[in-house]
Amino acid sequence: MKYRKIILASCAFLAMGSAYAGNDTKRGQGGAVELLINPWARSAGMAGSNSGIIRGIESMGLNVAGLSAVRRTEFNFCSAIHLSGSDIRINSLGFGTKVGDGVMGLTLSAFNLGDFLETTVDNPDGTGITFSPQIFNFGAAYSKNFSKRISAGLLVRGVSQSAYSASVFGFAFDAGIQYQTGKRKEFKFGVSLQNLGPKISFGGDAFTSRGTVQGTSYSQSLGLLSAAFEQPSMLNLGVGYDFYMESEVMKLKVTPCFNFRSNSFTSDQFQFGVQAGWDEKFMIRAGYDYQDGVFSEADATNANLGPSFGASVQLPYMRSKSGEMTPSNEDLHEGAVKSRVFGFDYSYTTTRYFGGTHRFAIVLSL
Repeated sequence: MKYRKIILASCAFLAMGSAYAGNDTKRGQGGAVELLINPWARSAGMAGSNSGIIRGIESMGLNVAGLSAVRRTEFNFCSAIHLSGSDIRINSLGFGTKVGDGVMGLTLSAFNLGDFLETTVDNPDGTGITFSPQIFNFGAAYSKNFSKRISAGLLVRGVSQSAYSASVFGFAFDAGIQYQTGKRKEFKFGVSLQNLGPKISFGGDAFTSRGTVQGTSYSQSLGLLSAAFEQPSMLNLGVGYDFYMESEVMKLKVTPCFNFRSNSFTSDQFQFGVQAGWDEKFMIRAGYDYQDGVFSEADATNANLGPSFGASVQLPYMRSKSGEMTPSNEDLHEGAVKSRVFGFDYSYTTTRYFGGTHRFAIVLSL
């Protein structure tokens, strides 16, 4: 009862604050926008609507509280063809393992943006030299089940960007909490805050040049200051409900879910999704991400059109001693299968330009 009062009070407080968090008037004033891109396949297939129900490694991208569902050790590798035809690739690696009463996780995302032609004031058409910008995000997380109904977690993320001779590095923090109730823990609710961090700014040789100090004839290297920018913080409020349809030959679970995302530098998002799973072996999912201007090319602020789709296959390569594929009802709050499982995930996100975004992932639960 004490934990229930704490979670409900926290969610109510954050929900009231979210009404004022979205600010479309600040559009374009933030930086590190790669933090807004979901690198994981399953959650992308539901358009990010599953922040309240998400479990396992992918939780480090939406709500770190779900990381506590890792039963032993879990790996996830996802490769995304972002905006197909733009030559942008995103490779992400996640790892989680049980540590004491909680779960520790590590995540890394590397963005390959391709080659760019160097241009200067004297050579606006290019110098013939090419360079490749480097963008990395890496994080360390810890999550714990405080009861069979409540879990919470914290993630510290490093943000690194470099292009030619300019670079920036900063830190951001994520925090999340999840609550579930019902006879089979079918009702789930989650709150997460993401990308909370101080302002950061670029530096490096790109901001220096040779010049003459005013009032003298001496030539020396002069440094220019780069304006600091804020990171794109956001708040997620997610909810989901499991509907069980079971028979002697099949166990079907259908989970509709909804997420409200309040952004600090653009308009808010309303994300809807549904997932259907057969015996925890085969899953299909779909989602829709609504944001102001999504139906108008002139007013659009997001490359995504809204609809997303995905599917998963996961099969055991070594069963548990009991021979079960799924956890017992008493262990459903842990959200992970008992058997050692190998899985493959795919998702497709429709986009306004190029050929959409494809994500391919391999999941291994030990």
